[in-house]
Amino acid sequence: MATIGTAQASDSVIGEETTFTSPNGVEEKCVRITPIPGGSYSKGDAKDEADYCGIDFYDASVALCPKTWSTSPGMMVYDVSDGKYAGSRAEFERNACKEGKSAKELAADDLAKFKSTMNAKGTSGTFAPSSLLYYHFSRYFDAMVKVPVAVWRSMDAKMHQSEVAEPGLSLSGSRSSGRMNHEGWRTFAAADRDPASYRPTDELFTSDRKQIYGVLLSSPGHRYGSEINGTRKSGWGKGQNEDFQKTPAFLALRSEKRLEEAIAEGLREGRKDLQIARDLGEDGTPQQMVFWMKELTEIVLLDFIFSQQDRVGNIDFTPYYYWSEDGNLKSKRAKHHERGDGSVPPDAVLLRRTNLNDNDAGGRVQYANFAKSTQMLEKLRHFGPGTYARLMALDADLKAQGPIYQWVATSVGLDNGQIEQVVKNTALAAGILRGNCEAGKLIFDLDPETYFVTGKQDAVEVACDGA
Repeated sequence: MATIGTAQASDSVIGEETTFTSPNGVEEKCVRITPIPGGSYSKGDAKDEADYCGIDFYDASVALCPKTWSTSPGMMVYDVSDGKYAGSRAEFERNACKEGKSAKELAADDLAKFKSTMNAKGTSGTFAPSSLLYYHFSRYFDAMVKVPVAVWRSMDAKMHQSEVAEPGLSLSGSRSSGRMNHEGWRTFAAADRDPASYRPTDELFTSDRKQIYGVLLSSPGHRYGSEINGTRKSGWGKGQNEDFQKTPAFLALRSEKRLEEAIAEGLREGRKDLQIARDLGEDGTPQQMVFWMKELTEIVLLDFIFSQQDRVGNIDFTPYYYWSEDGNLKSKRAKHHERGDGSVPPDAVLLRRTNLNDNDAGGRVQYANFAKSTQMLEKLRHFGPGTYARLMALDADLKAQGPIYQWVATSVGLDNGQIEQVVKNTALAAGILRGNCEAGKLIFDLDPETYFVTGKQDAVEVACDGA
């Protein structure tokens, strides 16, 4: 039975709280983090938050499976109210979970993914508050790039051990390609038995040491190829982040030419790489390029502020139909790789809208900030005027320890060093872009919606100091 109220979920997380009781009598919590001041949230955001905080991990119609694919461990939450395993939670967990990604095909629905912090030796770096930062800051910036809703959630450690960690350890051990995933499950299983075995303990366990905590979210989307993620030929780290900056849209962002010429230059130079040319195919239209350019500036800015170390290769998309109707932009989600929809006008254009789904490797001071070390912001010559204005306002607020600073310091579970990193990185980002603005190197012409409707977008004047 869930109860709802407004409270501080732990010593460091604040928001609207929903509580659940585990079979062991441990009170678990789901927290809809207090909205960031100035954030622009949709009705869909509110519904997703409410839906996530309505999930009882122990309901008979809910099944839990270890995520045994990719590099980091996690918990998949499935609806088993219908289908072959209707109401058979234990049977689903026993028989379906071992199918890995295919387990969702045996469930009525895929409800959410539960991700916790995991930074032990040999594991892939993940930090639970990072997803909360990306969700709420993307709403502050009113970003076009689609960042998934995330809520804070705790879970009885002993239930996590028996239902998820021990099965995850067993199943991942049989997968030769999942070395980091398996090591993550080994660490989880040991920590569930003895919380002190994981350091820093506070990053994984609640203060009573009876529960682990993380975030609930869902991250649907299709993975881009080299046309956005880059070729990654130069290997992990700075190399692949340099490759990322040789994609058509990023090359267009680096061009000092007016928008139409920058797009043509980015496409021409980017297509010189045969892999990129093949992956890009026919998708390099001017309308698509402007959307990509705007989304990439938002990605780079967020990654710079939060010291994201694992972006390249993890950028997704969702296809949408776009068309103009009486001077207004209209859109409808499309099916993957499928053109033609009787409910949209015949001249509707199919575009790929970017999803920033994998946001769990930011926020920690120890992470490598590749957007910073490869000077991504310094190289930008095109930018959105609204994004710029919000960045300047954010920088001023953080320096003055205003409402947004207070939100960062109290709402998402950061320690003092992590809070200071957000403040310093924001100041650095603002300084870099302000310097380019004052030098006349920054062109404020990224407005994809206007460009789609009118076929052009002239640069607008922006006060470099944000006033």
